[in-house]
Amino acid sequence: MKTLWLAGGAAALAIVAVSGAFGQAVTSPPVQPPVQDVTVAADAVPALARAYVADRKAPGIVIAYAKGDRPPNFAAAGKIADEESAAKADADSLWRVYSMTKPITGIAAMLLVEDGKLKLDQPVSDFIPGFKSMKVLTDPANSLATRPAARPVTVRHLLTHTAGLGYTIVTKGPLLKEYERLGVVPAALNPGVETELRKLRPTSLAAFADRVATLPLIADPGTKWSYSISLDVLARVVEVAGGMPFEQFVQTRLFGPLKMTSTYWSVPESEIGRFATNYLWAGENRIPLDPGKASVFAAPPSFPYGGAGLVMSARDYDRFLHMLVNQGMVDGLRVMKPATVRLAMSNLLPKGVEFQRAPSGSGGDVAPRMGYGAGGSVYLEGVPGGPGKGTYGWGGAAGTIAWVDPATKVRTTVMVNYFPSDKWPLRADSVKAVYADLAR
Repeated sequence: MKTLWLAGGAAALAIVAVSGAFGQAVTSPPVQPPVQDVTVAADAVPALARAYVADRKAPGIVIAYAKGDRPPNFAAAGKIADEESAAKADADSLWRVYSMTKPITGIAAMLLVEDGKLKLDQPVSDFIPGFKSMKVLTDPANSLATRPAARPVTVRHLLTHTAGLGYTIVTKGPLLKEYERLGVVPAALNPGVETELRKLRPTSLAAFADRVATLPLIADPGTKWSYSISLDVLARVVEVAGGMPFEQFVQTRLFGPLKMTSTYWSVPESEIGRFATNYLWAGENRIPLDPGKASVFAAPPSFPYGGAGLVMSARDYDRFLHMLVNQGMVDGLRVMKPATVRLAMSNLLPKGVEFQRAPSGSGGDVAPRMGYGAGGSVYLEGVPGGPGKGTYGWGGAAGTIAWVDPATKVRTTVMVNYFPSDKWPLRADSVKAVYADLAR
């Protein structure tokens, strides 16, 4: 089975997975023609939320946005699923944030840099010995033939997707088959696909990282930006350097202090009623791929996926962004030093490496000139009337979006759940609406 579970090109596979897991696919009513340009008027963000539901682009949407140290504004519309009985979407609805987990893992690593327990250019083999003698593919399109890597994989490389690791959503050729054969797919789609993946996937973060270390790299470390499982491997580094399980570390250093009480690796039964359904767009039909009430996220994962594993509310993700935009402090509590926040949201790419744009369906951003920081992209120049220089953030494969703009002190979280993430121009629409409203 080819497990391109996040990419926009995975529609056919996902439909098969849905059929196997849930029986006959249920289609939604025809979609209205997409609105090509959201009119910016008074209260542009609430209007945008209403329009996305009215035009049937999503059953529900929540947008949290604010400027400076102010509490967030919440614009919500619709419901968390198509069923009439579904709860209304609101600030505390739960959503799969997928790759918006990556900045959280990156910031967790930066806390250990602040503690002196990690260094950006420290070899990963200090924490995962298997990474000591990595190999690089010499003919990636046709074979698994290798040569020794020119240099060690470092913490910086993992933070910035320059370690030379692959990803089942972008890697091709023989290496993709090896990733699939070894179960190196650290993410969840729906119960049907999960049953198959668990037959091969490692059952702990330590075993996962050790298995990744046996695989060849696609390029020498520090020479190429390539979207990858590097933040999942970094979670194991955090676990070793932090001296506790990864999920305990992020709970102790981030989720607990920030009062992020609606953030889960698996959704408790008591909270399932506010968990959104994830949909797949197949042409003009919206198919329920992972219903909230029967979600794969209701069961514990094989291990915490540092690159794609969290379910969160808009209120909680805003707490995380609020801390970053406020230089490490929320509600008078210091979580990180200002210097650490600035470093995390700066361009950390190795010298000579450029980040141009994210792969389709990844949830990544596109801007005139971009670099990459601790698990998220960084604007190297501002956009007039939009995000300023230094804007940091990332998105998720199911359509979620988040960014922090230190130049204007703007922060935004957008929650929806559907594949592919770029089915609609939600990022462009939300940026335009947020900056129009906050300018007033």
